[in-house]
Amino acid sequence: MTIDDDNRPARPRVTLTGISSRAWEHPADRGALTALRELRGFDDVVKAFFGMWNERAFRLSYLANAIRVDHRQYPRVYQVFTEAATTLDVAELPELYVGQDPVIHGEAIGMDKPFIVISTAAVEKLDDDELRALLGHEIGHVRSGHAVYKTIMMILTKWAANVNWIPIGAIALRAIIAGMYEWWRKAELSADRAGLLAGQDPGASTRLLMKVAGGGDLSQIDTAAFLEQAQDYRGGGDLRDSVLKIGMTMYASHPVPVARAAELARWVESGEYTAILGGDYPRRDGDGNASVTEDVKAAASHYREAFNNSPDPLVHLARRVSGGAADFGGWAGTQAGRARNWASTAADAASRAARGEDRPPQGPPQEG
Repeated sequence: MTIDDDNRPARPRVTLTGISSRAWEHPADRGALTALRELRGFDDVVKAFFGMWNERAFRLSYLANAIRVDHRQYPRVYQVFTEAATTLDVAELPELYVGQDPVIHGEAIGMDKPFIVISTAAVEKLDDDELRALLGHEIGHVRSGHAVYKTIMMILTKWAANVNWIPIGAIALRAIIAGMYEWWRKAELSADRAGLLAGQDPGASTRLLMKVAGGGDLSQIDTAAFLEQAQDYRGGGDLRDSVLKIGMTMYASHPVPVARAAELARWVESGEYTAILGGDYPRRDGDGNASVTEDVKAAASHYREAFNNSPDPLVHLARRVSGGAADFGGWAGTQAGRARNWASTAADAASRAARGEDRPPQGPPQEG
C-alpha cells in the first residue's frame, strides 16, 4: 500500500487530560526510570551535576546558531508544536530551536530546563502530521525526564571512562555503559509512543520513520514493504547476522528505523494505544504511587516475552541449548537494579568530587 491522503485521520485528536508519561513509557524504560526516581538522594546528585554541565553555554550556542521557534519564526512549526503539546496536556512549552542539518532528526537536551532542537531537514521534508509525531516524540522525552537522565548518564559514563579511580573494572564498566545504551534505545521507543499519542495518526508515525530511513520522497516507497524489512531484519539471516546486529546496536542510542516502526505497530495492535485514546491511562496525580517492584517486574516480563518469541537465529540457538528453560527475563529484570546501584556509586563519587572531597590519588595512572 502506498502513502496517500486517505490514510489521514478523519476525526479530531483527543486531548489526553492529565496524562502521565507512564502511559507511553516502554516497560524496560519505565522500570529503569522508576528505580532512578526512587533512589535516595538522587535529586541531590542531579543538582551536583548542574555544576558539571554548562547548560547556559550550551543553550547560548543554539541561541546564536539556530532559529528559536515562536509565532514569528517558523510559525507553521510553532502551530504544530503547540497542537502536540495541547494533546499531551503540556501547559508550559519547552523552548524549540531549528538547527541547520540535512538529516531528519530531533533531540531533547538539558537538565535544569530542557529544550528541543529539530533539524531544517525535518521542517522541509515532513508534512504537518509527520512533524507533529516528531515534536510529540521530543515532548515525550522531556516529560519522561529522559533529557535530564540522558545528560547525567552521558556525563557519568564519559567521566567514569576517563577516571581510573572509579571502583569499577574496565570490562564491567563497558558492560554497564552497554546497559545504559539499552535503556536509551527503550527510551526512544517510549518517545515514539508519545509521538503517536500527540498526532493520533499511526500512518504519519510510520511515514516519519520511513523518511528517517530513506529521505523525504515517499512516492516510490511502500508501507507494507517497509514493515516487511523489519521482519527480515528481526529474524532473517543466520548466526553471522545475529552477531553483526549485536555489534551494530550495542553502543547505538537509537533502534534502527525499521525496528522502531515494527515495535510501534505491535503497540497499536496490543490495544494499549486505543485504550489510552478511550481515557484508560495513568494520570500525573498518581505518579507518586508508582511501584518500583511492579515496574521492574514489567521490564522482566517484556524481556522474557521478547526472548521466548524472538525469531533471531542466535536467540533461537540459546533457547535450544537451554531447552527453553532459560530465565532470560528474570536476568534482564535485575539489570535496572544493577544500573541503579552503579549510578548510585558513580554519582556519589562524582558528587563528592564536585564538592572537592575524595580527590583521586595523585601520581601516574595505574596500568590495567
